[in-house]
Amino acid sequence: MLEKEIKLPLYIKVVFLLIGLFALLTGLYIAKSLIIPLVFALLIAILLNPVVNLFIRIRINRVVAIVITLFLTIVVMAALGALLFSRLSLLSESWPELVDKFTLMLNESIRWTSRYFDINQWKIHAWIKDAKGDQIDKLSSTMGQTLTTIGSGIVILFLIPVYIFLLLFYKPLLLDFIHKLFPSSHQPKVTEIVTKTKTVVQRYLIGLVIELVIMATLNSVALLIIGIDYAILLGVIGAFLNIIPYIGGVTAVALPMMIALATKDTGWYALYVLAAYYFIQLIDNNYIVPKIVASKVKINALFAIIVVLVGNALWGIPGMFLSLPVLAVIKLIFDHIEPLKPWGFLLGDTMPPIIKIKRRSKKGTKEAI
Repeated sequence: MLEKEIKLPLYIKVVFLLIGLFALLTGLYIAKSLIIPLVFALLIAILLNPVVNLFIRIRINRVVAIVITLFLTIVVMAALGALLFSRLSLLSESWPELVDKFTLMLNESIRWTSRYFDINQWKIHAWIKDAKGDQIDKLSSTMGQTLTTIGSGIVILFLIPVYIFLLLFYKPLLLDFIHKLFPSSHQPKVTEIVTKTKTVVQRYLIGLVIELVIMATLNSVALLIIGIDYAILLGVIGAFLNIIPYIGGVTAVALPMMIALATKDTGWYALYVLAAYYFIQLIDNNYIVPKIVASKVKINALFAIIVVLVGNALWGIPGMFLSLPVLAVIKLIFDHIEPLKPWGFLLGDTMPPIIKIKRRSKKGTKEAI
């Protein structure tokens, strides 16, 4: 007797899907200390793979090629870190002065609010005092957790280069493992999917790095022209925050605007910063992202915001930075596997034409809905 195919009702499939999704998210949260450095290492390894291949083509031993590539990457990252640290030290020296200016601005804002809305100043001060007290209590309760997070972050920082080396070294083994998961009849399709996905992911990540460099340069130059203090530091921070869609852009412009309000005699400089960042965002959205990062892996606004919030809930700040590149990689894989193409289309930002359904009115004429 032939086995009959069992067809489950739709609600049973939905229940199984939700249970599986819950189990997946729970596993990602529990194993975050293992997964976060591994995901960072995987993305960086994909990014560095063409450099390793370049050294191998000029007849350098594979292990030596990987070591040289890692060494050059660490040198570049260390130089960038030293630059940011020097700027942060300058900011820390003038921090008390900035705090005094912010306090003065806050007092002036309280007086204006009191006059305009007819609210007693003492009530506003009492509310601010209570809010400060609550924040201090929260800060003291999370101090131990913060120290633990910093310690684990240092461990992760040392683990990532090790993971990168091993992923690059065992790349042939991992690719062969993927091929062995499928029967021989599917090998040509598997090879095509792996090759296309790897190529497009590399181009996407390289484009993302180029976007970071361009955005950091544009932000820094704009702030230097306006005359904002700590322009390079704020420009680089803004470029990294720009990876986080929508939320990061707002934070990136808020920081230099606050510095402008605290260090300048007039609020016009903050408006100049807002105008400059708005113009830079137009360049980024209309030229840099479509032409350099590649429009094929753009994620629509709905899923971009959802995945950033989910990433923050699961893995905190690292999850916010990893969420969009990981989702872009997932979309690329979906786009190259026939049964999963509808899901890749759903994640993208290609709007289909609006379908007009026509109905007959009481008078017999057709109306578009």
